[in-house]
Amino acid sequence: MENWRSVAAAALGCLVVAAIIGTALASDEAGTDTLGDLQKFGSKEEIEVFLKENTQKGWNGYPGAPGGAGRETGMNAPAPVATAAPTSSTRDYSTTNVQVEGVDEADFVKNDGKYIYILSGGTLAIVEAFPAKDAKILSETRIEGTPEALFLAGDRLVVFAVATEEEMTTPAGSVTPVPISRTVTHAHVYDIRERSSPELIRTLTFTGDYYDARMVGEYVYALTRESPLWVRDDLALPAVREGEAPPIRPEIYRPKTPMQNYVFYTESAFSVRGTGTPDAETFLLGYDTTLFASQENLYIGYRNMGPAYPAGGTPERTIIHRFAIGQGKIGYRAMGEVPGHLLNQFSLDEHEKNLRVATTVEGWMWEGSIQYNNVYVLNSAMETIGTLEHIAPGERIYAARFVGDRLYLVTFKQIDPLFVIDLSDPKHPGILGELKIPGYSDYLHPYDADHIIGIGKETDENGWGGVLVAGLKIALFDVSNVNKPIQVDAVVIGEAGTDSAALHDHKAFLFAKEKGLLVVPVSEIVRVENPASKYPGSYGTATWQGAYVYRVSPASGFTLEGKVTHAEKGPYPVWDASDAVRRSLYMDDTLYTVSARSIVMTGLGDGKRMNEVFLPYREGASPPPYPVW
Repeated sequence: MENWRSVAAAALGCLVVAAIIGTALASDEAGTDTLGDLQKFGSKEEIEVFLKENTQKGWNGYPGAPGGAGRETGMNAPAPVATAAPTSSTRDYSTTNVQVEGVDEADFVKNDGKYIYILSGGTLAIVEAFPAKDAKILSETRIEGTPEALFLAGDRLVVFAVATEEEMTTPAGSVTPVPISRTVTHAHVYDIRERSSPELIRTLTFTGDYYDARMVGEYVYALTRESPLWVRDDLALPAVREGEAPPIRPEIYRPKTPMQNYVFYTESAFSVRGTGTPDAETFLLGYDTTLFASQENLYIGYRNMGPAYPAGGTPERTIIHRFAIGQGKIGYRAMGEVPGHLLNQFSLDEHEKNLRVATTVEGWMWEGSIQYNNVYVLNSAMETIGTLEHIAPGERIYAARFVGDRLYLVTFKQIDPLFVIDLSDPKHPGILGELKIPGYSDYLHPYDADHIIGIGKETDENGWGGVLVAGLKIALFDVSNVNKPIQVDAVVIGEAGTDSAALHDHKAFLFAKEKGLLVVPVSEIVRVENPASKYPGSYGTATWQGAYVYRVSPASGFTLEGKVTHAEKGPYPVWDASDAVRRSLYMDDTLYTVSARSIVMTGLGDGKRMNEVFLPYREGASPPPYPVW
């Protein structure tokens, strides 16, 4: 699964941003216009000339306009964020499934052990969810634009929403202003001490689409993206503003390494307890981009085609920039480059100040196509210090998960090799063992130090030596013997075509080891009898939507505890995207499953349906972005 992203804006806050990129960059090399591989443009005219001379024509006829791109997905283990729990709440509740402990990721739903905060139907709804039997919506706040994601930090809530704004600009050589429409991302900051009446206290605006954001403590680090926008022969530059204040134009940097296409990315940082316009810097980078953040660094990686091979063919490479983050500041530090492309954010990981990277190389030479996989270790200067290349020739990476000194890597062509890779010596990574079984995993999640959960698809061979993709597969692997990993247990759900949001978005995966609990949203293709057929035993297919609830342990494997659906409306399942389970969470012994239409509360002990709260989803509105398999 390739990582094509429609990236862009982010913002948040309700506070001052302690000097971000601009201040931090200047402090690194004060008085210079070059930062590692990045060079600062001296003027708008210089940017315009550069883009016209160095970019290809995009689909809309303007330089640098990328084609369609989809948002990247990935996954990880739950890590609580420092938020003040409200009174009369449970202390045992799940949080967003994130990649790095202590680094929160924006999502459309958050909870604090008593209240659920959710974006639904263009509205921010706050649900008093605990105890479940008394659950109800406390407030509904209409959001300007299209809400994308939110952060929760104690009594502050930040909502990212994408909108279209019209502004007037006067093209070069003209005296008459002309209107232009721009996509912008608003970061609406709410004071939620009164959950029944959230107070909008601040709005930040960033030109471009929402891409992604991270929050460490009270500080938010956001990335926005926009293609170069030309008005006649005049370039509209990225801008940031606070409320109705005049916009600020961030300084713009470009890499010395040439790109095939260019997109503006703006990095911003601010505290959720401050005021004022955030500082920001803009970078002209490639548009196939991956964001990864640890508690101390933020990495931006993007694909770029390298120079042609002497014997013919063009290799692909990934460029990665490292920015130090902390206390609301971002400072550019270094750039690295490795062969191949990234799958998603889980292709990157930071450990003991080193960055570990997993890539797939795909390309062609005169002899034919090439495909294989690599692992690299880069130091803090982004210099490659460890290399392991040509893993599983003819296959590509389907899932990667770095855990401590190991990398678990799934590649696929006809069978699913699970590789256990040793990274204890960063200068000499090596394969410890592998397991070959039918099927493949799209997402890997650590159970404990010796076990890994994988979710993907089952496969089988057809009569011509090809591969048939079957139902959804969940597997538990024992990697205690790193040289001989084994599959402890596996379950296959549904017929071919069965899918799960967890394959595409790690935030849809709920796992709690202390409870032995695993909850997975499922869109299941089931066989149903066809009563209209004149032939006995005739079957068709239908779609069941809901969540599968398992108990899981190395001793007993997967035990199905029950299934939750928001949808059944008759003797047979009826497919409706608004009823598809998109997220699940728990508070004490209550499971909350979330669809676009409602939140259903189910007892974890007895599986009984306890309550249902209907959300402000509008009938006839556009369906949620997934599942759309």
